Amino acid sequence: MNEENLIKYYNKFNEDKRLNSRHGQVEFITSMRYIHTYLKKMDQPKILDIGAGCGRYSISLVEEGYDVTAIELVKHNLRVIEQKNKQVKAYQGNAIDLSRFKDNSFDLVLLFGPMYHLCNQEDQIKALLEAKRVTKQNGIIMVAYCMNDYCVITHGFKDNHILECEGMLDEDYHCLSKETDLYNVVRLEDINRLNKISHLKRIKIITPDGPANYMRNILNKMDKKTFEKFLDYHFKICERQDLIGAAAHTLDILKK
Repeated sequence: MNEENLIKYYNKFNEDKRLNSRHGQVEFITSMRYIHTYLKKMDQPKILDIGAGCGRYSISLVEEGYDVTAIELVKHNLRVIEQKNKQVKAYQGNAIDLSRFKDNSFDLVLLFGPMYHLCNQEDQIKALLEAKRVTKQNGIIMVAYCMNDYCVITHGFKDNHILECEGMLDEDYHCLSKETDLYNVVRLEDINRLNKISHLKRIKIITPDGPANYMRNILNKMDKKTFEKFLDYHFKICERQDLIGAAAHTLDILKK
């Protein structure tokens, strides 16, 4: 992971704007729906948000009364969190080194951004093992990934860049990530391999955005009632395994 390039990117990228867009709302609302499913089973849970960005999840959860700690690499994002809500305990750091925290410290750990940018297996495993270490026994870890085939379909074919991708895809159209790449994308078999190496047990895997990213312009034009109907449809299909791999993101829900 090239931290310098990542910091430069997120100093310009508006993550709040993305999550507040219609397609971003689908991702956020769905993720929070599943977060609440597990939080309501916990007694006074402590939450760790790794790679918290501008605090969309951390701030929402702390405003609901939860004890939330956030780790974020980009100083600008940390300042945004602090300005919005000082109740979030926010620290600068990255996913592969959580040494400031003791073992078994948190009931729920969110790893929503870091796996997008860790481009080698060694760092990916470090991030998962660190998340696992700081999670209490029987606690929940939620890990988000960017998906391979969404990128091939949209950037490759829809946006007509596929002929420029020589050396970036193998013969099966599996993206070949390099250390210098800003983003890492995976298939379900890649996620399964990481879990096996990390000895993490899956509860379920979902897509938090489903078809939403393919329908950005359409969603933006939908009236409120139709958008609510779309959300209802999405909630019914977001756990369907035959649809997950082609979505933009997956959310892997794991138990320590």
